[in-house]
Amino acid sequence: MSIKVMIVDDSAVVRQVLTAVFNEASGIEVMDVANDPYMAMDKMKIKWPDVIVLDVEMPRMDGITFLKQLMSTRPTPVVICSSLTQKGTDISMQALAAGAVEVIAKPVAGVKGFLEESSNQLVMAVRSAAAARMNRVRVMPSASGAPPSAPAAGAAAGAHNLETRPKLSADAILSAPTGSNVFATTERIIAIGTSTGGTQALEAVLTELPRTCPGLAIVQHMPEKFTRSFAERLNSLSQIEVKEASNGDRILPGRALIAPGGKHMMVKRSGAFYQVEVVDGPLVSRHKPSVDVLFRSAAKFAGKNALGIIMTGMGDDGAKGLKEMHDCGAKTIAQDEESCVVFGMPKEAIKLGAADEVMALEMIAKAICR
Repeated sequence: MSIKVMIVDDSAVVRQVLTAVFNEASGIEVMDVANDPYMAMDKMKIKWPDVIVLDVEMPRMDGITFLKQLMSTRPTPVVICSSLTQKGTDISMQALAAGAVEVIAKPVAGVKGFLEESSNQLVMAVRSAAAARMNRVRVMPSASGAPPSAPAAGAAAGAHNLETRPKLSADAILSAPTGSNVFATTERIIAIGTSTGGTQALEAVLTELPRTCPGLAIVQHMPEKFTRSFAERLNSLSQIEVKEASNGDRILPGRALIAPGGKHMMVKRSGAFYQVEVVDGPLVSRHKPSVDVLFRSAAKFAGKNALGIIMTGMGDDGAKGLKEMHDCGAKTIAQDEESCVVFGMPKEAIKLGAADEVMALEMIAKAICR
């Protein structure tokens, strides 16, 4: 059965290109389009979509207001398709907090070409959204007094396209660990990987952590420029410091470093301390940043001094990396099916025997503190 999609965007070009992209994909059908939420609501009285692809900045009613109405009346998987302006990324973070399950970045200029080039990414986002269990999506509180976001530099067009080349493993970035050859120390670190549903899952975990918790390195599948706004939002809500990682940042107690969109992030040992290395490179497990890259680095350079946690997400990124952590002596956790929005990534890790424990989302912060 095809995934029925509704596109809500005030740009006729965007509606036209997205319709062509989705209708050409196997198992997806655009059932209707609308140029604003009012028109969408009228059409949805007749037939309800499986997934809504939603712009955030529209006349008459903005996407956030529409999304909140959906979540309060009939929760439906929503993919946010937002501009790469700073305003666009900040609003998209509000949308994810309000219940959207995926986000796609589109540039201000050259949108038609970008969407055509990003067809695989768009299709993947819709399929991930369709797999989401909306009864597990949490509507999170809004941040109050959040610090303003600094402008992000660079363009993200095409940075997260799903490559048609064979799927690469973490070997493309870092050689495999050779075994548990890391001495146990008092310096502990946490490596977390997540994807669809992960923005809300991370918020649920990080806001429960005290300033005394071990340092965290986190990969959340998210487009370039969006990770900074995401980190700033979490920082405003949490006791711990949360920031988008920069190359060379120390992993410190009470600090969470989130891999920047469009870059891989690795854990490295520097004398008596741990720090992150942020690098470019090809997509690994079809993602950049990749959870497999983070987990492999934690296995190789932290070993038994690390705790690996894989949470909600579509696909299998991170499953092999968590197994490498496990085999190198690290403790490992997979989020359970009941609390996942999408059980793909934890399920694959559990199948590989990578998880020491399987636990509900609400128990993960306690496990980190232990």
